[in-house]
Amino acid sequence: MIRLISILLTCFILNTSCSSKSKEQTKHNCPKKKEDCPELVEFNSLDSLKISAHLYQIDDSSPVILLCHQARFNKFEYAGIAERLNKMGYNCMAIDQRSGGPIGDKQNLTYLRARKLNKSVDYIDAEPDIRASVLYLSDKFKSKIILWGSSYSSTLALYLAADMVEVSTVLSFSPGDYMADKKGSLVNVLKDFEKPMFLTSSKHEAKGVSQLLDKHKLTKNQIQFIPEGNGHHGSRTLWINQIGGEEYWIAVALFLKQLK
Repeated sequence: MIRLISILLTCFILNTSCSSKSKEQTKHNCPKKKEDCPELVEFNSLDSLKISAHLYQIDDSSPVILLCHQARFNKFEYAGIAERLNKMGYNCMAIDQRSGGPIGDKQNLTYLRARKLNKSVDYIDAEPDIRASVLYLSDKFKSKIILWGSSYSSTLALYLAADMVEVSTVLSFSPGDYMADKKGSLVNVLKDFEKPMFLTSSKHEAKGVSQLLDKHKLTKNQIQFIPEGNGHHGSRTLWINQIGGEEYWIAVALFLKQLK
């Protein structure tokens, strides 16, 4: 397990966009008109269910991150997060998976379509949505994709990163062996995993994440980040003004920077 030492992080923050104030994080960085960013895009999942997504595109050549939400959530989990990643130089797309729900008055459109068609909306059923989204972005940008998951989708992200050549890197926020009975244990999936990988969670979840690595020794560009503070479950730990969120942002920015 690799801990990011505080001295390195303190030096790094002085030279990175992560030092931006919360007010700046809410601004869109897309070259389009403000009202057009993010852009609503829609495409088919592997079973032809229409997926809705927000595309935060800064240009045609920057690296691309696919953002996948946690249970009962939707693409708006990444409002604020995606804009900050834009400022760091990444195109992003946040999707509505069929296993999800509303955040306040913001609906999960993919979930609503799936229910209307009487499709199953369990965690495992979101896999074709994420897989189709990777393929959509890979074709659109003609590049490999950084796959980012939150809670249950972070577990699916690890399975798909191990399986799909279109995925170059994975960031997994609060993964667990939730689907071992259906897909085999992540412990075995990660045993020989060689792609760049960022694993993190709240502090009390860290032991469980470490257990996923029982058969794997972290190599170069592979990190399990454990926060100094209590942290939070899933990607919402990065929400604007989230208590303790900045130490995660520093760790994420450092991890992504070393890949460039």
